[in-house]
Amino acid sequence: MATFQALIVTLFISAAAFQLGVVHATFSKSMYFNWGAHHSTMNGEDLQLVLDTTSGSGIQTKRSFLFGSIEMLIKLVPGNSAGTVTAYYLSSTGDKHDEIDFEFLGNSSGQPYVVHTNIYTQGVGNKEQQFYLWFDPTADYHNYTIHWNPTAIVWYIDNLPIRVYRNYQSEGIAYPNQQGMRVYSSLWNADNWATRGGLVKIDWNSAPFIARFRHFRARACKWDGQLSTAQCASPSPANWWTSPIHKQLSSGKQGQMKWARDNYMIYDYCKDAKRFNGQMPSECSKAQY
Repeated sequence: MATFQALIVTLFISAAAFQLGVVHATFSKSMYFNWGAHHSTMNGEDLQLVLDTTSGSGIQTKRSFLFGSIEMLIKLVPGNSAGTVTAYYLSSTGDKHDEIDFEFLGNSSGQPYVVHTNIYTQGVGNKEQQFYLWFDPTADYHNYTIHWNPTAIVWYIDNLPIRVYRNYQSEGIAYPNQQGMRVYSSLWNADNWATRGGLVKIDWNSAPFIARFRHFRARACKWDGQLSTAQCASPSPANWWTSPIHKQLSSGKQGQMKWARDNYMIYDYCKDAKRFNGQMPSECSKAQY
């Protein structure tokens, strides 16, 4: 029986496996509201998610993907957004789900947003890294991209990498590569934990809170529930988001990531020895670039 790795090579190296699957579509063609549609809007390339005293809101893609490059332009909730969270992530379903997260934790007016990243494999997360942003994310749209391929996951902000999680599955370290994931985004009330551990509550006098989105793109591999028949959706086999031979970021990108991490990272689970009683997760000793 073919191994998983052999199947991936077959899928991604064979020219016959590559089928154009870039989602160059409006929000209404590629996504739908899964809650809060009564007060949110979806119009062509533009989306608004709303949080008020009645509820938050959220969307998800109509299809699942196995590996891809997922991007979204987002303008975050302005003003006093403390207690709100704007989430943008990939996830499968079930107790043993896989997930790759961008979460933007709202702030008191004048304070910086916190970007929270995490990854779950088979329902287990605990891989958080957090950053401050080096710009005002409420003043204009910025590009937030998740690259996910058989070799690595990379989180990008405006084409600048802030984090890499590499596949060391051959060494017994879990990696999300056997479950298709849909793309989700939501705006919701998280004032029980999001701002200073839940000490700062949402100021409902500032409602409604609105997050704005544009230009959703998924250059990704369609997932039909079976690894062996996943359809690689790339305009070119050379594109690294579907290539298992991508080794690492370029030296220039590594330098950009070092700059972001040296200056704006505020939490790294791999440096939290107290949390893990000194038994650090295995991937923390591995190169991640």
